[in-house]
Amino acid sequence: MTDAEAPQPRRRTAWLTPGRVAATGGLLLLIAVIVLWIAPADGYQLQLVDPAHPVAPLVHVKGKRHTRSGTIYFVDVRERPARLIERLLPWARADGSSLVRSPPISSSLDRRLGQVEMLDSQKIAPYVALKLLGYDVSARSAAVGVLQVENDAPAAKILQPNDVILAVDGQAVKTIAELHGVLGRKHPGDRLDIRFRRGTAIRDATVTTKAAAGNSKQAILGIFASDNLQVHLPVQVVIDSQGIGGPSAGLAFALEILQELGRNVAHGHKIAATGELGLDGRVLPISGVKQKTLGARRAHVDVFLVPAGDNAQEARRYADGLRIIPVENVQQALRKLATLAPKT
Repeated sequence: MTDAEAPQPRRRTAWLTPGRVAATGGLLLLIAVIVLWIAPADGYQLQLVDPAHPVAPLVHVKGKRHTRSGTIYFVDVRERPARLIERLLPWARADGSSLVRSPPISSSLDRRLGQVEMLDSQKIAPYVALKLLGYDVSARSAAVGVLQVENDAPAAKILQPNDVILAVDGQAVKTIAELHGVLGRKHPGDRLDIRFRRGTAIRDATVTTKAAAGNSKQAILGIFASDNLQVHLPVQVVIDSQGIGGPSAGLAFALEILQELGRNVAHGHKIAATGELGLDGRVLPISGVKQKTLGARRAHVDVFLVPAGDNAQEARRYADGLRIIPVENVQQALRKLATLAPKT
């Protein structure tokens, strides 16, 4: 047998080739990304940008004098649970979004509270607008009731569900907006004197505020509250919230009602506005300023009305040329808008 005819040793297939290693690594990476994308980031949610919306389709005033000149816009923030990949990798988050801790309550209660605040806004906005126009209006609310207290809030040592808050720092609070108005002048860590009713007993105590989730400068008590605000109006005003929660559309609602009843508010401009309203017309601080400013920009409005103070400062950080107008009350908002050059 010649050498050429001699049996040749069998070659063993090499499984760990560079190509197979790379393919396996790529597959494992893909699986990891899918897991991170599907897995929820428990305890966190994303605040997302939503372009500003015209208010007019939501507001219906009986017997209105339609003299529209310009458009009023409201801004909101969309929220959804964050994915694990979005918590770990900022680049995976939607443009303009913010990662914040989820409220320490059930999602159903969170929606209910947002609806309560929106309901107040739907009552306060027409009350303020009609009062400015000289109509005979009235409002009544007994006090602010405590629905729930955050477990980690200092207030949990004092307040309980079903307590009724009567006054804060000597100022009577009959609506959620009035409570927010007092807190808007405070800083996290400030101590407040509160008077509240538990059953039939009136009590006094001192409570320390805490920072709001996602806003280290905003002072809150860490309670979830409701009121029983009732307003009486000589003109029928219906506001369709379309499922939007929270109180921050109050200023935009009031401006739209004024415009629909004959007041030239926008002067031909596209005006975005945000701010909770008090019964006295004050514009109170709101949350989600970053997303709301970006939402106003995406709608290409001309100016953006924002509560004066920290809200206005934050709005300017994201304005990128959008004119920010800080306002303390509705009357001031109207005066500042009147200085805009008419636009046709």
